[in-house]
Amino acid sequence: MVRVMASGVFDLLHPGHLYFLTQSKKLGDELVVVVARDRTASRLKRQPILPEEMRREMVEALKPVDRAVLGSLTDIYHTVEELRPDIIALGYDQHFDEAEVERECARRGLKLRVVRLGSLPHDFLATRQILERVLDRYAGTRRDLGGAGEPRELRRPEGGP
Repeated sequence: MVRVMASGVFDLLHPGHLYFLTQSKKLGDELVVVVARDRTASRLKRQPILPEEMRREMVEALKPVDRAVLGSLTDIYHTVEELRPDIIALGYDQHFDEAEVERECARRGLKLRVVRLGSLPHDFLATRQILERVLDRYAGTRRDLGGAGEPRELRRPEGGP
């Protein structure tokens, strides 16, 4: 059985995410997806809209995904060591060098291939573009998104589960 590992933030799921995961699944028999922790996403990109466990659950519910796990808070390679994939699938816009990832994995005793996947031909709705469209469309309509560009904390309604 060939295990493929893909990773990302997966905030505000969109067609590009589904394309990436579908193409990743085609590389093997099992697709395990590592969802970036909130702290990692904030450090590398931006504060996610959805909390990490919600993002993990959403990704795991997608048809191509066999399992989704949260990434390590300290060393991204700890998760690779734990999952022991045969292939790591990288998205077209992920800022990892394939050769460097393979070298570091080999240094840790892991023999695997790193495959860079292409983008969805009409992927013009990445998370950043979705956020910009929402803000453009509703600017001035409702301004309770929180201060300094940060979303309000997601809260359960009173009396909710």
